[in-house]
Amino acid sequence: MEDKRMYIYEATEFNNIREIIKNAVKKHPENKAFILKEKKDKEIIYKDITYKQFDEDIDGLGTALINMGLKGKRIAIIGKNRYEWILSYLSVINGTGIVVPLDKGLPEAEVESSLVRSKADCIIFESSYIEMISNIKANNKTNVSKFICMDDDQEEFTKLSELISKGKKLLEEGNDTFITSTINATEMSILLFTSGTTSASKAVMLSHKNIASNICAMTRCEDIRSTDSNIAFLPFHHTFGCTGILMFLSVGATNVFCDGLRYIQKNLVEYKVSTFVCVPLLIESIYKKIMQEIDKTGQTKKVEFGLKLSKILLKFGIDVRRKIFKQIIDKLGGEIRMVISGASGIDPKVAEGFRNFGIYVAQGYGLTETSPVLAAENFKYFKSGSTGLPMPGVEIKINNPNEQGVGEIIAKGPNVMLGYYENEEETNKVLKDGWFYTGDLAYIDKDGFIFITGRQKNVIVLKNGKNIYPEELEALIGNMSYVKECMVYGKEKDDDLVVSAKIVYDPDYMKEKFQKTEEEDIKQKIWEDIKEINKTMPNYKHIKNIVVTDKEMIKTTTAKIKRFEEMKNL
Repeated sequence: MEDKRMYIYEATEFNNIREIIKNAVKKHPENKAFILKEKKDKEIIYKDITYKQFDEDIDGLGTALINMGLKGKRIAIIGKNRYEWILSYLSVINGTGIVVPLDKGLPEAEVESSLVRSKADCIIFESSYIEMISNIKANNKTNVSKFICMDDDQEEFTKLSELISKGKKLLEEGNDTFITSTINATEMSILLFTSGTTSASKAVMLSHKNIASNICAMTRCEDIRSTDSNIAFLPFHHTFGCTGILMFLSVGATNVFCDGLRYIQKNLVEYKVSTFVCVPLLIESIYKKIMQEIDKTGQTKKVEFGLKLSKILLKFGIDVRRKIFKQIIDKLGGEIRMVISGASGIDPKVAEGFRNFGIYVAQGYGLTETSPVLAAENFKYFKSGSTGLPMPGVEIKINNPNEQGVGEIIAKGPNVMLGYYENEEETNKVLKDGWFYTGDLAYIDKDGFIFITGRQKNVIVLKNGKNIYPEELEALIGNMSYVKECMVYGKEKDDDLVVSAKIVYDPDYMKEKFQKTEEEDIKQKIWEDIKEINKTMPNYKHIKNIVVTDKEMIKTTTAKIKRFEEMKNL
């Protein structure tokens, strides 16, 4: 049965993404849809794109694409987050054909393979990929016949800007092939490859209905405003990043682009960001830096007093958190009020820590196959360690729960994919009687809150039949101040599995805090802390082997560790 508690805000039901964008344009034509930043002669220039202009650019590019003979064709997009990327995406799906977003971090061979697998007819790319695209074109192994570059600083390929201008001229002349195109909301419009953290990637077939229903659900349960300034951090080729920015576009909010992970805090201040979508690694990293700075500057007792005072006042309905911790909030731009985190579980202490400062952190859960969000928290409904309640329109059950109530999450809703492209066998494994079998393990408490315990594929099964969920141990290790990231796994030894951990530490913090610089000394320090963790766990969960390094692990572009790649090297 569907949970109605998350129906908090009013939201219009839309049949497709084009209707969502047109509605935002109608309501907020002069709102800034995007703020673009360019460097000219060492001077930074900002350019505003209104919703009205954005809409005109979409219609212009879409008209030009159809005029090129791409009606009903498959069009791939590759590049970093930028205006031209989301413009191309919407110009394809809102009347032209099927979009194929490609991971910007893929090597040439995998890009070529993805183009072959998706049967793409066209690719839109930025100039940094020209050498790669030229090689792929020369190899002649794909069906791609149209090559469009997002940038003007090249002469080899068709320029996106010229297509936009041409399309607008065609519109003026009465060409309405794009703007009057019929959209079948239930047919495949997006062909999206999974990140492949535990296995080879699959091509997920999504429809307008899948994405539109998820956007509507998120705006029903999250406090997203037309006055918000959102920073597009997560890559658009990932469904969480793409659906995330579409959510902000649906309400008329302003969107800006992150200059890179190392510049995120600078960008928050630069654009006065109020809310954004991210992954736990980012928000946990920001929180650790804040707490380290508090410790370095000797303000720990002052902050602790502020926390006690604010909690007492909250009991009487007086919220002074943002006033008390204004100095902390100002370092994040002064306007930040909410962060939506997904892709993996966030440390509950980090979420609580930000809430204590007056910044709400909402945990979400989902998969590429579910467009993506299945469950989420909001300011009204949340529990420490939980991923929240089912999204509006979504049903969630636990399949075959064990004695502790832990079993596989299965879900049903309009956001569930059509299936895996040209892979009936894998589709049938996960889609059964309208239910999607996620492969994730969880339990649901008496109040209906969902608690993720791990991935089925990640579970370490010992010879004695005991199951160990790596995510539980990873959360404990991640609490150590010097740990950047970690991965718990089973290492074969004497016909059994030994619980092991690969730990990436911060060498600067090790040096400053503990005066440890030598590898052996660092490993000894980590071992000491691991032993303390072991004391809190039953024997079968004890970590008995560690690998320590200051080198980052192999990750997806959404900062999830590629376990199957890492395991090859352990």
